[in-house]
Amino acid sequence: MNVLVTGAGGFLGQYIAEQLVARGDRVRSFSRQHHPRLKTLGVEQLAGDVRDPTALTPACHNIDTVFHVAGVAGIWGPWQHYHGINTLGTANLIAAARRSGVQRLVYTSSPSVTFDGGHQEGIDESAPYASRWLCHYPHSKALAEQQILDANTRDGLLTCALRPHLIWGPRDQHLIPRLLERARRGQLRRVGDGSNRVDMIYVENAAAAHLLAADRLVAHSPVGGSAYFISQGEPVNCWQWIDQILAAAGLHPVTKSISLTAAWYLGGAMEVTHHLLRRRAEPRMTRFLAAQLAMSHYFDITRARQHFRYAPTISTEEGMERLARALSDGGPVENTRPNG
Repeated sequence: MNVLVTGAGGFLGQYIAEQLVARGDRVRSFSRQHHPRLKTLGVEQLAGDVRDPTALTPACHNIDTVFHVAGVAGIWGPWQHYHGINTLGTANLIAAARRSGVQRLVYTSSPSVTFDGGHQEGIDESAPYASRWLCHYPHSKALAEQQILDANTRDGLLTCALRPHLIWGPRDQHLIPRLLERARRGQLRRVGDGSNRVDMIYVENAAAAHLLAADRLVAHSPVGGSAYFISQGEPVNCWQWIDQILAAAGLHPVTKSISLTAAWYLGGAMEVTHHLLRRRAEPRMTRFLAAQLAMSHYFDITRARQHFRYAPTISTEEGMERLARALSDGGPVENTRPNG
């Protein structure tokens, strides 16, 4: 296939590009800048911004399948930033794909599109979108996902959306570095009673799921127009897992704690303060973060197993061993939030 990966310079995007190249596909990337690792892979690189419609037309030229991984994540920042990149950028890509005759488009969404602050225990894709939004990221992603699914079968374009939860592994530039940074500064606090269970997914399994979904995204397939939760398929205790990551980096486990109620009100106060003072830096606590850290959120991945035979090939144990080796070798240390 001739494949376009938006955000191929990011964490998940690089793994998707690597797996595509490994199986013989011709890969083009669309990112904000060029990346040495993609050059080494032989990936054709185009630089641009998804907010620029004119830049996406040449990116989609002569492309069979698009993996739309580019986006901006986070729990703080102006609505215009998240909406511009995640929502309007996705609309621009859909339009360019349809004009260029792209056949398939796989979108990297987020389980947070269904999160409104409560427990999510074994829910499946019948769960509705959230009725309230605790930050702009999930809201902008939900609007983008709806656009993707609504575009299915228009002008011959087939679409689907994957919702990987807590992607982790070597070369992570977001989740693991931020966790380790806060631990080293003594800023980590267990939120809640420490019993909450969460789903997560090793990065190579997340990438493989995207390829599997694209391969099954054909006419009359149930994949078209569908969204899918994907994970390791085995929830873990959130705080025990965090302690394992800290141990792999040679750090002490989390010993201090704060109640969900206290963290919630502290987060709300910090949000108000940062807004009034127009601070661009992310608050140490927000209501969204408090709820994410204290609530259970794990998902039923039966639909992905049935529709495109997804199954994690790298176990959580093996993934943790690989992460530990990467950390001991000076692995993920950058605390950046790339959107491609």
